[in-house]
Amino acid sequence: MNDFEYMKLALQLAQKGQGWTSPNPMVGAVIVKNGRIIGQGYHEAYGGLHAERNALADCSESPEGATLYVTLEPCCHHGKQPPCVDAILEAGISRVVAGSTDPNPLVSGKGLEILKSHNISITQHVLEEECIALNEIFFHYIQTGRPFVILKYAMTMDGKIAASTGASKWITGEAARRHVHTLRHRCRAIMVGVGTVLADDPMLTCRMEGGRSPIRIICDTHLRTPISSQIAETASRIPTILATCCNDQRRQAPYQDKGFQILTLPAQNNHVDLSQLMVRLGAMKIDSILLEGGASLNWSALESGIIQKVMAYCSPKLLGGSTAKSPIGGAGFSTPAQAIPLTGTKLSLLGEDILIESEVCQHVHRNH
Repeated sequence: MNDFEYMKLALQLAQKGQGWTSPNPMVGAVIVKNGRIIGQGYHEAYGGLHAERNALADCSESPEGATLYVTLEPCCHHGKQPPCVDAILEAGISRVVAGSTDPNPLVSGKGLEILKSHNISITQHVLEEECIALNEIFFHYIQTGRPFVILKYAMTMDGKIAASTGASKWITGEAARRHVHTLRHRCRAIMVGVGTVLADDPMLTCRMEGGRSPIRIICDTHLRTPISSQIAETASRIPTILATCCNDQRRQAPYQDKGFQILTLPAQNNHVDLSQLMVRLGAMKIDSILLEGGASLNWSALESGIIQKVMAYCSPKLLGGSTAKSPIGGAGFSTPAQAIPLTGTKLSLLGEDILIESEVCQHVHRNH
């Protein structure tokens, strides 16, 4: 095996931490000595041992003189765990192969420099694109302090998210719906507007076996969420945030009694200021949000410039109906030239449905 193959294995290990390491990155590590893998590990959960220390603890023999393959630059600062560079130096590792540098200003090249200064051979940028893509959420969050927001929706091939009657179950097949639950597990929070709560009375939980349910965020400008809704009835068990512009303590009290956490925010275009909401959520260590809103909230999110990625599940069906809703409502743009361009598009087949993933490459200018 060569450097690329060992790094591929480290990437596979890193993915095992998906959904559990937030707001830390997913990291995998493999230790090789005399052409044999003698230890491997990954960052299993936030607050737990980092990948390098797990791999060292897994070694079947002394790692002295071995090569360490790691998807992200080893840390050199004290956080929940002591610096990994210390463990690498103590173990007598002679070479470190790193996939990507750590964008955290506390690390950002310093970890590798420390290792280099102790005469450890350093190889960088091995499968770098894959290593960065693995941690797109962490890279965005650590550099901006704001959550990485994924706009997700299911639509027919004629661009409808529901029939003209409002019926939307089910646009996509079982494979696509299962995939959505892996997203709910992966993201730290899920966000909808009060309109979705009123229309669907959803639970917004992860139903993947062994998965973790996200924190639920309801954008509810005027506090219209029914106290009898499933979300309200389970708010004491599943962390749930109400983002509102209503600062009336008497109206907030019943929600607080149910277990909601209430964030009072200023208004922007007659709804909750989503940009300010992202700042507040980022400060709460919420690094990622799956936006499963309706057409109105989706437009507001795009207009606010908070979306980083779009994931559209497209079903080979035609619904028709001039009043049937499309994924994004609002005022829209007046010309195609003003449309938000997307980039890095990937296609995946999920049963009969197609998943289209794209990155948002520029934000909306509000003066459109």
